[in-house]
Amino acid sequence: MKPIENAHPLEQPQQQGNYLITEPIRKLLPKFAIPCVISLIISCLYNIVDQIFVGNGIGYLGNAATGIIFPITVIGWGVSLLFGDGAAAALSLSQGRGDTKNTGKTMANSILLSFLSGVLIIVVCYLCGDNILKALGATDATIVLTRDYGNIIFIMMPLALAQNTLAAIIRADGSPRYAMMSMAVGAILNIIFDPITIFVWGWGIKGAAYATIFGQFVSFVLCALYLYRSKTFRVRPSDFKPNWNAIKLVIPLGGSSFMTQISIVIVTVVNNKLLVSYGALSEYGSDIPLAAFVVIMKLFQIVLNIAIGIAAGAQPIIGFNYGAKRYDRVKETFKYVIIWTFITSAVATVLFEGIPLMFIQLFGSDGELYTTFAVTCLRIYLSFIILTCIQKACAIFLQSIGKAAAAIPLSIIRDVVFLIAFSLIIPAYIGVTGIFWAAPAADILAMVITALVLLRVWKQLDSANAKYTEAATLKP
Repeated sequence: MKPIENAHPLEQPQQQGNYLITEPIRKLLPKFAIPCVISLIISCLYNIVDQIFVGNGIGYLGNAATGIIFPITVIGWGVSLLFGDGAAAALSLSQGRGDTKNTGKTMANSILLSFLSGVLIIVVCYLCGDNILKALGATDATIVLTRDYGNIIFIMMPLALAQNTLAAIIRADGSPRYAMMSMAVGAILNIIFDPITIFVWGWGIKGAAYATIFGQFVSFVLCALYLYRSKTFRVRPSDFKPNWNAIKLVIPLGGSSFMTQISIVIVTVVNNKLLVSYGALSEYGSDIPLAAFVVIMKLFQIVLNIAIGIAAGAQPIIGFNYGAKRYDRVKETFKYVIIWTFITSAVATVLFEGIPLMFIQLFGSDGELYTTFAVTCLRIYLSFIILTCIQKACAIFLQSIGKAAAAIPLSIIRDVVFLIAFSLIIPAYIGVTGIFWAAPAADILAMVITALVLLRVWKQLDSANAKYTEAATLKP
């Protein structure tokens, strides 16, 4: 390959001419981040669209039922990101170093383990039956609806997980638009068939579940077909044979994404129990607080997925340049990630605080008591979502440069440590609304700790960049 004229002195031969190392970051980041954000929002739409139609067609008990299944689907989502984001990070770092010899086997093993994890989730859920649903917060009023919805959703779990893993790999391979398109097709089909199955065919909450798994299956097929046209790696049938050496780098690199999702599950389960318990002692009863929390968490996830999408979209750029030792571009990319994350989450905060009723009514309205409680708690729980989004973006950045030892703790400190602690303490003094006040308190503490960690890493990048620049310019 001919060297580019006026090439940057730090560019290695295998990176010269690669747009990830030559194109301006301000132009490059949108190409990856925007499709990634759209893809993640589309993933959210499966459950959110179900809730909108279920909430308006069945009521808040239907929303509570889909919310009870939510932690199980998030566990699956977390596993798919463990292998998907881990494989994507490994692929990007390998590309930056100019060594992609064994990436096909790594990609194949990531897809295989994601699929097998889905099979395991099916087995556990069907064997445990109603016991696991009650453990997640199902009450006598919601158990039948929860069972009807969950038993169908679980069927597609292996292929849904494999599809999410494939989407992350496809983005890292330089085809974020294809990943977005494959997920968009499934989501659109879900949106089309939800009202048909629920209202026209009269299948109720089961109809919402069938529409969801149909869309997921189509998305999986489209993502699987991409393996025949991948750009930087090739997957052979023999690559799907389990191989620990192929996967051992993936798990640490995807650990932060996995723990972020698992922390959401832990918080959801703990809060479901607390909301039922404290709600029963209040004028709202046990079901209104639970239903309101489910809606608020959906809105929370939309905004959080925008932030995660920006950071995850930047991952191929950051990983490639870090592998190529272009630390100046790594830092520049991260700065743009933080700016974009701040702007989008600030807009969301203004909307949630200014017109919360509109968002609550989107998921249905079942009386003034429910609406008043939901609006109040929405404003409280999402008041510092800016800090949540920035903190999660920082954890993904650390994951992208291979610093799993710092990324994994930061990905869970907000939820598993501070949020649960405050959720247990505050409501003991002010009742059921105290569970929602735990979120802004956790956001502030988690952001302070994250800022201290990032400051140290930033100094390390400055030092590494100075040393590498000096060494490169001294070469004859």
